[in-house]
Amino acid sequence: YIDSTKIAVCHNKRIYRHKVFERMATRGKSSMGWFYGFKLHAIINHKGELLSVKVTAGNIDDRVPVKDMATSVFGKVFGDRGYISKALNEWLTKHSDTMLITKLRRTMKLQLLEPIDEALLNHRSL
Repeated sequence: YIDSTKIAVCHNKRIYRHKVFERMATRGKSSMGWFYGFKLHAIINHKGELLSVKVTAGNIDDRVPVKDMATSVFGKVFGDRGYISKALNEWLTKHSDTMLITKLRRTMKLQLLEPIDEALLNHRSL
């Protein structure tokens, strides 16, 4: 399973007064709205054990650190819609023998998943 979460360093009202991470933290947007800080990206296995972790600036796309993180992972990786990318899926298949499985957007053509893959995709939660 792969996912990311925000690490806010201060409230949005205090961005201009914040000095500790002034040169490293950036504004980003999550499903819960805007924040100022970093993103924590993690890959875990089916037992909940960490396989790979990376911290990036808040404005970095979720798909960017996947190539670095997934080099030691093989098999199937389940993620949310933020990881949909044909180029990324092809790269992972070619370089690390990994298949990225995500839910589809409403505008995408239906693809049949194996029942076990669909169950694991619905089960994912970090």
